[in-house]
Amino acid sequence: MAKKFPIHPANPERICWGCDQFCAITAMACANERSPHPSELFGDDWLAWGEQQLAPTRSPTDPGAPSNNNTRKQA
Repeated sequence: MAKKFPIHPANPERICWGCDQFCAITAMACANERSPHPSELFGDDWLAWGEQQLAPTRSPTDPGAPSNNNTRKQA
């Protein structure tokens, strides 16, 4: 079972966040360089930012709804 990912760690710069091991930067077992925590890359509100990016966007016109434009020629 995977470890629970901490949302707001106290010192994210001390840990590699690349896998479920969460190694200290002095004893990394799986990689040559450290993977930063998302809060280091995107700021403390990284989780809300990610949710906004993943939220479905609504287009101004719904393709299923009939349009108000009269594009057909009337006879």
